[in-house]
Amino acid sequence: MSTTPDPLPIAEAGALAGAVLDQVDRALVGKRDEMTLVLAGILAGGHVLLEDLPGLGKTLAARTLAQALGLEFTRAQFTPDLLPADLTGSWIYDQTKGEFAFREGPIFTGLLLADEINRTPPKTQSALLESMQERQVTVEGTTFQLPRPFHVLATANPIEHEGTYPLPEAQLDRFLLRLSFGYPDPDEEWDVLARRVHRKQEDQRVDAVCTPDRLLAMQASAEEIHVSDAVGRYAVDLARATRDHGDALVGASPRGSLALLLCSRALALIDGRDYVLPDDVKRLAKPALVHRITIRPELWMSDASPTRIVESVLATVPVPDAQEVG
Repeated sequence: MSTTPDPLPIAEAGALAGAVLDQVDRALVGKRDEMTLVLAGILAGGHVLLEDLPGLGKTLAARTLAQALGLEFTRAQFTPDLLPADLTGSWIYDQTKGEFAFREGPIFTGLLLADEINRTPPKTQSALLESMQERQVTVEGTTFQLPRPFHVLATANPIEHEGTYPLPEAQLDRFLLRLSFGYPDPDEEWDVLARRVHRKQEDQRVDAVCTPDRLLAMQASAEEIHVSDAVGRYAVDLARATRDHGDALVGASPRGSLALLLCSRALALIDGRDYVLPDDVKRLAKPALVHRITIRPELWMSDASPTRIVESVLATVPVPDAQEVG
């Protein structure tokens, strides 16, 4: 298991993050802002859920990010018949040695792409919970540590699509951020087609500009980013306001305000700053909070939504001024 390296200087870490995003841009068209937030989730030490319609680049985003970061990459295709042991691994009898040996599953990797995570039943979805939170798996009473760094980048099709299962709330809460790409504009879509015609093959790869140890060092650098009390309380106030909103059955948990804080520090690091701005918190409010909110059942047929709740609290919660931020 890797030990945690010393933090990189903020400017160096920011430049390295920019180089990673530059590589991803070579394969993924027009998604720089979204991938910046994905990278912020990784630098904050967490996991990210990409929920979108099929064919919008979710799998490509995960693969190219792993390549740019220099991480071992494993893809697990979540299907209705996938068993927990297919993910975590299992004990197998070794006839040559006359004993049982543990065969590691695809979860033993640097970046796990949990592809179409909502197409497998909740029992298998829940098999990810321990690994995402504790960075370990327990199989038949024996606990195995996962490699460091370890991150899950999961993809999901919208819940209303046929053949999908809603993710358990406990597992949704384990994802620091939930993002969607959306459809590209006409120029970006043509750029996707033109690049495919130009390279004359389906496969595309990007260069590794980072290593696992350098990623750990960048994550250590994010821990050094300063957060003023005013900005920290602003994140808390946003999360608390979702709980008090009239449309909310359940608001964002304290893990939501923590996600806001951690990812805001990572976003500041990507920008080469050693302090967090209220704008960092605002930029992350929807990705960090929306999936942690449940609207009241009687409002399901109205235009009420978790996204509207976050938009509402962003418009009403006072923002710290410049003097408080410093």
